[in-house]
Amino acid sequence: MQVIVTDKAPAAIGPYSQAVKAGGLLFCSGQIALDPVSGEMVQGAIEDETRQVMENLRSVLEAAGTSFERVVKTTIYLVDMADFQLVNQVYGSYFTALKPARATVGVAALPRGGRVEVEAVAALF
Repeated sequence: MQVIVTDKAPAAIGPYSQAVKAGGLLFCSGQIALDPVSGEMVQGAIEDETRQVMENLRSVLEAAGTSFERVVKTTIYLVDMADFQLVNQVYGSYFTALKPARATVGVAALPRGGRVEVEAVAALF
């Protein structure tokens, strides 16, 4: 196993890794809309928050030598399922060829008051 760490995505805010390579797969921890430079949550519309989440995820994928094209499974966590369509529009723009398997889960709360979190599993070869 290999732990992936990049300063282009927010540092872990708990006892976990940004991602771990294992058995030809990359397991990415959930990303929220933390700005990796300021460490503050992105403010604005749910689309802005989702875009930051996806950019954070992109940075982790790239640090591991992979990309959205190699993502095979994601899970989206939403505080308000009424945001589903708007989140889906932004999320979908990051997957041009292969559309990964996905689950979307409604949750009561997310860290730092986030409204959306996305985790991913990607192939490494």
